[in-house]
Amino acid sequence: MRIHLQTQSVAMLFDIYRKVPKDLTQPTYTGAFISILCCVFILFLFLSELTGFIATEIVNELYVDDPDKDSGGKIDVSLNISLPHLHCDLVGLDIQDEMGRHEVGHIDNSMKIPLNQGGGCRFEGEFTINKVPGNFHVSTHSATAQPQNPDMTHTIHKLAFGEKLQVQKVQGAFNALGGADRLSSNPLASHDYILKIVPTVYEDLSGRQRFSYQYTVANKEYVAYSHTGRIIPAIWFRYDLSPITVKYTERRQPFYRFITTICAIVGGTFTVAGIIDSCIFTASEAWKKIQIGKMS
Repeated sequence: MRIHLQTQSVAMLFDIYRKVPKDLTQPTYTGAFISILCCVFILFLFLSELTGFIATEIVNELYVDDPDKDSGGKIDVSLNISLPHLHCDLVGLDIQDEMGRHEVGHIDNSMKIPLNQGGGCRFEGEFTINKVPGNFHVSTHSATAQPQNPDMTHTIHKLAFGEKLQVQKVQGAFNALGGADRLSSNPLASHDYILKIVPTVYEDLSGRQRFSYQYTVANKEYVAYSHTGRIIPAIWFRYDLSPITVKYTERRQPFYRFITTICAIVGGTFTVAGIIDSCIFTASEAWKKIQIGKMS
């Protein structure tokens, strides 16, 4: 008996969660209502935090660097353009840059699809450019015989650089010229598209990186002349690279932060609910005493 009392005394000394005697607790309808609201509120906040924990967030940052150093100083380009009034035999792709590259009539990984019973052409090509300022252009320069009045009206379906990047939460100008329609322009005019290419890196939760490029574009349309007469029109894409890299990183909330938030939600809700219930109960008891005093 003495040992039991000593053990109970030690337990009472170290127990920080002191129990309220049962004869001092009093259930009320108000307390039951507040308890139900408290549980519903905790469940709502718990589900909200669980959704946020499961979902990923995209964090972006800017820095100065060449992210894809393993590319050998090359950028992959994908071009898809339609010229509805120019025969496929006349359409060609030329590439130039400041490293001395000058290629006329590039044909590797390219395809020409006749349009309008052969009167037009759709050019689809994939090629690489060096990471230096330069241009590539669609023209008739590689044709064996130059037409008198080449019609350079066109529609650009796609112009993209680097890897294909389709992430729902990342909105960027990866295909800024997609859908550009110049069918109503002067058939004999040249078109200049000035591109500012911005390297873009996307890193997922596993640490895998994908390298793509966004770009901004400005354009002008003009009929060019020289001392020998009118210059053969072309569709020019003049590009330059930005030294700024945009990086998107997938992140998920740490588990310990999720547990801490849940504990804070439960503890805080019960504490506030207890304060509200105590205030209502105290006010109710005071009102009863006032009423008893008036009756007596």
